Amino acid sequence: MAGSLLLLLDDIASALDDVATMTKAAAAKTAGVVGDDLALNAKQLSGVAADRELAVVAAVARGSAWNKCILVPTALMLGWLAPAAVQPLLMIGGAYLCFEGVEKLVHGLVHGRIHRRRHGAGAAPADTAHADGPRADATAVSEAERVRGAVRTDFILSAEIIVITLGVVAGQPWGMQVGVLAGVAVLMTVFVYGLVAAIVKLDDVGLRMARSPTPWVGGLGTRLVRVSPWLLRSLSVAGTAALFLVGGGIVAHALPPVHDFVQAIVGGLLGEVPWRGWIDWLGEGCVGLAVGALGFLTVSAARAVWSRPGAPAA
Repeated sequence: MAGSLLLLLDDIASALDDVATMTKAAAAKTAGVVGDDLALNAKQLSGVAADRELAVVAAVARGSAWNKCILVPTALMLGWLAPAAVQPLLMIGGAYLCFEGVEKLVHGLVHGRIHRRRHGAGAAPADTAHADGPRADATAVSEAERVRGAVRTDFILSAEIIVITLGVVAGQPWGMQVGVLAGVAVLMTVFVYGLVAAIVKLDDVGLRMARSPTPWVGGLGTRLVRVSPWLLRSLSVAGTAALFLVGGGIVAHALPPVHDFVQAIVGGLLGEVPWRGWIDWLGEGCVGLAVGALGFLTVSAARAVWSRPGAPAA
């Protein structure tokens, strides 16, 4: 009896070791998407009132956890019942990321121009962090919209992470697939949103350190306070760029003629250079920008048609 129990424990330990090994391999392959996920979420959450930052991060993290609770079983079922459907779904998600990137660019340009016309070129947007009454309600609505937008974007990026992981464990036993997918889902959620929470509170930590009587602690805190806005702005720009890079990469790799065209253009212009991989990556970003612009024009035209007098309600 004792020997059987030891054999069972040895089998369990071996299986867990295999799951850990496969999880590490999947995490390495999804590292780029995780970086994009981090940048996008930090961008979505920048500008939230300081006393609401952690609450908003927690709300998005809960939404991300629910996303993965849906995606992991769905990926397992798709991989078993309809493996050919995975790639078209990824393409739809990639096209949506590209569309969202163009929409954010247009929204920023249009609203920035309107604000400059109304308040002057040097005016900053009004601070609603401590507003009450109707402005507080508007802030709450804005928070809800931020959370919904961040959870929507997280769903697509999480889907890509899960599908990449499913490719890593393809052909493995069912239990191994479940263990690796669940492990990656938990690790990525904790890592991304833990790091997002640390980033958005970096300025508060720096402010407390700056008040320290110890000179080197105070100096470090002052530097953190100065760096924090630049870090958030950089992540905001990186987040928008990531929409095109990730979405364009999905579309380009799913359509071999498009991918071959990008490779031919880059090869014809540069040939074989050490940084060729980075240039290919930027080429896929240009594909994402083109796909997003086409999607934005199509959606704008459809909205214009539906908003005409006498048109049926959308």
